[in-house]
Amino acid sequence: MKIKLTKNKEVYNYAKPYIIAELGSNHNGDMELAKKLILEAKESGVNCVKFQSWSKDSIFARKKYEDNYFIADDYRYRTDYTLEEIVDAYSISEEELLEMKKFSDEIGIDCTSTPFSKKEADFLVDKLESPFIKVASMDLNNYPFLEYLAKKGKPMVISTGLSELYEIDKAVKIIENTGNKQIVILHCVSTYPPIDSDVHLNNIKTLMRIYPDYPIGFSDHTLGTAIPLASVALGACIIEKHFTLDKNMEGWDHKVSATKDEMKEIVENSKRIAEALGSYRITATETDEKKIEFRRSIVLTRQMKKGEIITYSDIDYKRPGGGFDPEMSEFLIGITINKDLEFDHILTKEDII
Repeated sequence: MKIKLTKNKEVYNYAKPYIIAELGSNHNGDMELAKKLILEAKESGVNCVKFQSWSKDSIFARKKYEDNYFIADDYRYRTDYTLEEIVDAYSISEEELLEMKKFSDEIGIDCTSTPFSKKEADFLVDKLESPFIKVASMDLNNYPFLEYLAKKGKPMVISTGLSELYEIDKAVKIIENTGNKQIVILHCVSTYPPIDSDVHLNNIKTLMRIYPDYPIGFSDHTLGTAIPLASVALGACIIEKHFTLDKNMEGWDHKVSATKDEMKEIVENSKRIAEALGSYRITATETDEKKIEFRRSIVLTRQMKKGEIITYSDIDYKRPGGGFDPEMSEFLIGITINKDLEFDHILTKEDII
């Protein structure tokens, strides 16, 4: 992962955002489906596909399975299988993840995963050779785990959902204290999906002010493309969004995920937005020819004879430019014409010298 960062006085400008297709468990435990997701993500133009590395033993304590309480509303009252069974079915093994990484490398797209335990983190860094470590929102206050991850020396991308500012700040300091200063902070709301008024995209700017040395991005759980694109206009350097082949597919996150067409729209329009944001320095970009064509010159409102003196009633302002600019009006008042001139003549210095 490479994020271009340049400083312009007190404001940071970012390059076109790095876009992550969050596959999570949307492969439903089917590696052929996982490959289709990777292919369509690549075709949509994203930079990276990301899985989630957990097993039934690393994500929930036994009490959760004994309660058999499903997190997602659509699965809360299922009786055809248990929570433990579906967690086990939707997990991805180390061997499968290595296969997905190899497939991703072959088609030219970054591939990583979010670790949920130290063992999974070791595998992602040592075996999968992940380009960065993604920390899920649920682990931002898991400070011992954060410290362990930070000591891996990899870039850290941390999501801030569920967290108060003091928790974010403590997490950043713990990572920094290991000597790891490769941090990207993602604004995030961990509701699936949140209502618009709960998104608070302005927090992106808040995080930029508080952490001026670190790139800020957006981990998105909203529906559609408008909100992630708006985050680009605020300077988000990363967009992470769930990705699916079909929103109606069986599984946990498909309904809040982007389809290939939606992701393609995010990719293409985020590039346009980033390009259009441009520089903080105000300067005209139009050509001189364009300026002359659209601006006005001082023209005569009547026919005038050589020796006449220009008064306010003798001048008006019309396109094109190229003659005296309107700001020269005061200068021309009281000046003597040195030749006969017609109505609507564009005044130039040759007419008065």
